[in-house]
Amino acid sequence: MTARFGQYAKYLILLLFSFLMLYPVFLMISSSFKSNLEILTSPLGLPQSLSFENYVMVWEKVSFGSYVWNSVYVSALSVFFILFISSLAAFYLSRFSFRWNPFVLFFFMIGLMLPMKLAILPLYMIMLQLNLLDTLTSLVILYVAGGIPFAVFVFYGFFRTLPTELDQSARLDGCNSFQVYYKIILPLMKPALATVGIVHLIGVWNDFFYPLIFLKSEELSTIPLGVLTLFGEYDTEWNLLFASLTISSLPMIVAFLFASKQFIEGLTSGAIK
Repeated sequence: MTARFGQYAKYLILLLFSFLMLYPVFLMISSSFKSNLEILTSPLGLPQSLSFENYVMVWEKVSFGSYVWNSVYVSALSVFFILFISSLAAFYLSRFSFRWNPFVLFFFMIGLMLPMKLAILPLYMIMLQLNLLDTLTSLVILYVAGGIPFAVFVFYGFFRTLPTELDQSARLDGCNSFQVYYKIILPLMKPALATVGIVHLIGVWNDFFYPLIFLKSEELSTIPLGVLTLFGEYDTEWNLLFASLTISSLPMIVAFLFASKQFIEGLTSGAIK
């Protein structure tokens, strides 16, 4: 009886925390279907009708489609290069022993200790000299440079857990170093790829600081910077704001579900192999 009561108490606590986490999301989605007056008069109530007028207005009036495309472009390129470069670097550091191996690894770890935002002025001057100001390329470079240290740290620890006999067997079958990485190691590191990918994707997608500093043209704005245009000096269109937040949240929800699936599949495939 005591064990069953404890089990019910755990479920009750989990349900409570789930409600606390999901209710703001539900409130955001429900408010995206309301009018501005309805949000002000009944902020916690359900919408009177399911109208997609807010989504149409925010897509056409605010040019939200260009903001979404800019965020997708920057996030996809940044996460891809972070995963590709960091996994190669971690694979080389964990599988090959050379004189400067500890120093190179420590060099990557320094990036975890020193935040890039402390060097915002030198970074701005570098982008100015390279004629990359007010371009999406500058954001990709900054996100990749800032994301590599953490990714190398995670991938290096993951590679150290994989037996080196896998590499030796593949080399006996005629694989070179890159083929060992691509055909043997990469399929087994889906959990690490999913973890690093989703962490950096959320960070890049929601970042407001770097676009505010390095972008000047409105047509190049990302979603966090574009949402700022919905805040007026004397009035705020809350219905369009909630609609834009719902649109910007959907890719993250899909990415999280996809990464969770890949995490489970990566564990099972690695166990089978």
